[in-house]
Amino acid sequence: MGRLREALAADAADAAEATSAPGSPDAPELEIVDNPEERRYEARLGEQLAGVAEYRLAGERVIFTHTETDPELAGQGIASRLARGALDDVRARGRVMTPKCPFIAAYVKRHPAYQDLVVTAEDLRHRREHNR
Repeated sequence: MGRLREALAADAADAAEATSAPGSPDAPELEIVDNPEERRYEARLGEQLAGVAEYRLAGERVIFTHTETDPELAGQGIASRLARGALDDVRARGRVMTPKCPFIAAYVKRHPAYQDLVVTAEDLRHRREHNR
């Protein structure tokens, strides 16, 4: 729970610094990639793993379960850019998602443009009941 609190606290700084690049001007660009073998999106600074957004798949639904960033890189916008990159990829693939991870849920709340991707367990139950 301590890491989650750190990630959430870091996100407050992320919102203000989301466009700044980590480190010096010659630092590597932050790259967000899907690593399906590990079931996670990764934020990478060159070869360095800066953060992860873990998920599981249920058909075409991505269920985000946990997000974590390297504490040494806190306040550099990594967590927010990781969330944005992962959600943009979900959209590009024509998928939907369920934010079980509090960080991803909070990010979507602050960025309503991603709300159309959200499918809750209640939504799924409602769909099943009406398709009987």
